[in-house]
Amino acid sequence: MTEMNYHNPVLLQASVDGLAISENGVYVDATFGGGGHSREVLARLGPRGRLFAFDQDEDALANRPEDDRFTLIGENFRYLRQYLKFYGILKVDGILADFGVSSHQFDQADRGFSTRFEGELDMRMDRRSSLSAKEVVNSYSFEQLRGIFSRYGELRKSGPMAGAIVRERDRQQIETTAQLKEVVQPLLQKGREFKELAQLYQAIRMEVNQELAALEEFLLQTTELLRPGGRLSLISYHSLEDRLVKRFIRTGKFEGEAEKDFYGNSLAPFRKVGNLIVPDEAEIQVNPRARSAKLRIAERMAVTKQHERK
Repeated sequence: MTEMNYHNPVLLQASVDGLAISENGVYVDATFGGGGHSREVLARLGPRGRLFAFDQDEDALANRPEDDRFTLIGENFRYLRQYLKFYGILKVDGILADFGVSSHQFDQADRGFSTRFEGELDMRMDRRSSLSAKEVVNSYSFEQLRGIFSRYGELRKSGPMAGAIVRERDRQQIETTAQLKEVVQPLLQKGREFKELAQLYQAIRMEVNQELAALEEFLLQTTELLRPGGRLSLISYHSLEDRLVKRFIRTGKFEGEAEKDFYGNSLAPFRKVGNLIVPDEAEIQVNPRARSAKLRIAERMAVTKQHERK
């Protein structure tokens, strides 16, 4: 399995450029996947630099580069601080993350991520987890299903879809992607069938993997872990993810405005670096899954600089 057929790294140069790498610095790739971003970081590090990477999918471990400067941790990035502390790392110079599902996961029929294949309803990024798509579809209440379809999938027919699933599972368990498709097929808008089915899968996947909760936990830890001047380089795909990232960079919080000091100066821990970056048409032609990617870069502020901000 090569990195290129596991996952085509999105916005590779721009995201790694965003880290402003110091050759002897310590960096984190929070979403290792096929290792494309990690390899680019390693190419820019000197002999004393270090890179720690995280990935909860055991399939990703096969992509580990043989490099003494590199450590791969087989866990979710929500445990970032805990595992870095285990390795004696209290501060880092940059953190990169690509929150998308890897091409490898989409292309493995038995993982249940893709609408293109028939397979078991799984969708677990970490196959050690007890919660699978089958569990969500067959045990969540009508209200729970409607809620996740509406929030994570932004589906207008979230209620009818939830109702159809509940009625079908009263008759028999829904165990495969083909069964799920058949249940909701009459509710899909003509001409938008693929889009709406993808939104449904996305909603279930985000619930199975608790993606927004993990993202919030991860982001909050970056404030403590990054040295002043350290960089965040974050690639989002879903509007809910991007909204969390954008708010966090602007305020250091997920709701409300940034805290202020006695003089009214913002105490937001980060400053935005540059503008939003999206893939160009050339990259989208090579890798259509990059189409919805959004890259945001931020720099950790020093406390003294926070008080100087007007």
